[in-house]
Amino acid sequence: MKKAKLFLVAFAIGTLGLFANNEETPSVSKDEIRKQIIELLETSTTDVAAEISVNITFTFNTEGEIVVLKVASIDKEILNFVRENVNGQKIENPGKVKRQYTMPISIVTK
Repeated sequence: MKKAKLFLVAFAIGTLGLFANNEETPSVSKDEIRKQIIELLETSTTDVAAEISVNITFTFNTEGEIVVLKVASIDKEILNFVRENVNGQKIENPGKVKRQYTMPISIVTK
């Protein structure tokens, strides 16, 4: 009898935990996020005059700001350019919080 009561209590707590963790998940595609990041980079001013093609790994914090985790480039100018112009920026439709996104970004700076 004690095992049945314990099972029912554990089941009730587990079920309540599932409903309490019901977060709204944004339904934004990776392509939409990528377009918004490219727009951020294109509108920035820089001294780097080249075509930038890198893979960026990032996530979103609870305020919807981009947190750059990794920029796949050995060129320090490109690394700094991406971090300065993307890290901490808010975009119109952010993705899921704390989910890692990795996407290729290619732009031509002037």
